[in-house]
Amino acid sequence: MDRILIRDLVARGIIGINEWERKNPQEILINLILFCDTHQAAKEDSIEHSVDYRAIAKQVLAHAETAARFTVEALAEDLAELCLSHPRVSKVLVRVEKPGAVRFARSVGVEIERSREEKSQK
Repeated sequence: MDRILIRDLVARGIIGINEWERKNPQEILINLILFCDTHQAAKEDSIEHSVDYRAIAKQVLAHAETAARFTVEALAEDLAELCLSHPRVSKVLVRVEKPGAVRFARSVGVEIERSREEKSQK
């Protein structure tokens, strides 16, 4: 399976359980790996057969900046579902991090893997 990488996408949004986190947008670092088949797009050199990663990145940013989730787990789940709504994406690996959330750590976050197959079994 081929992979499209979207690395270090930075959003500013409300995330967290503390009162100050609910008032002040903070940096949210997002990394995505979109699993898809790129053979036809490569063979035909055609965007029509590709995953539009620019559109996905814009949707992910818009959601992260407006969702106001309490947990990184919930935001990661939202973003996975958003990515899987694109028909050419069969699986996604989503990492959501809050830089500076824990003293002496660069960031704290969660990484989840979701697939279209898993989604259809629920």
